[in-house]
Amino acid sequence: METTFITKKDVKRRYYLIDAEGKVLGRLATYIATLLSGSRKVDYTPHVDNGDFVIVVNAAKISITGSKLKDKLYTHYSGYPGGLKVKNLETVLKTKPCEVLRHAVKGMLPKNRLGSRMITRLKIYAGSEHPHQAQNPEKIDLK
Repeated sequence: METTFITKKDVKRRYYLIDAEGKVLGRLATYIATLLSGSRKVDYTPHVDNGDFVIVVNAAKISITGSKLKDKLYTHYSGYPGGLKVKNLETVLKTKPCEVLRHAVKGMLPKNRLGSRMITRLKIYAGSEHPHQAQNPEKIDLK
């Protein structure tokens, strides 16, 4: 029996549509990360970008458990003295609800060129409308 490795030309990508309304942030992010990396596929190869496209709608209506709205902090440092910006999850959800999910998924992907390519296939929309009707995305219902 031989081990077969998939190459770049053998990759077949699919589109998946996920409704994030009422879904828990971390559990949804792990599922999206596995779809983007392609690790659920039979022909998964770690060094080949084999993942699928993921379209997420209703990201503004995502569910947060516990006291994370007040306790979870997002930091950004500009590199200058006094340039540390700190925001809590509640503030970021009001201003940029899509970035909360993108940040969670990006943290679960590889920290290399493959991870950078994978995150570009994630399309997140705060509302229920998206411009990817022509790709016929397969709707995934997460329980």
